[in-house]
Amino acid sequence: MNRIKVLFFATLRQRAGMKALELDVPEEMSVQGLRELLGRDYPALRQSLETVVIAVNREFAFDDAVIPTNGEVAFFPPVSGG
Repeated sequence: MNRIKVLFFATLRQRAGMKALELDVPEEMSVQGLRELLGRDYPALRQSLETVVIAVNREFAFDDAVIPTNGEVAFFPPVSGG
């Protein structure tokens, strides 16, 4: 198993009811896999997880990125502006 830290920012923090959590996930879990796991375990986040911006170890990441051992995954709501 891989122990990771998950961080929630802005409105996601409110929906999750916490700013961070630590999870044991399977080795080689992708960002998409984590997104699905969180949506299942935290239903209040499910809809928001469809449009979040994700960073792994402080670098933007796409769904196919593999979460490294002891990785930190941050979820940000989408940002708009001009």
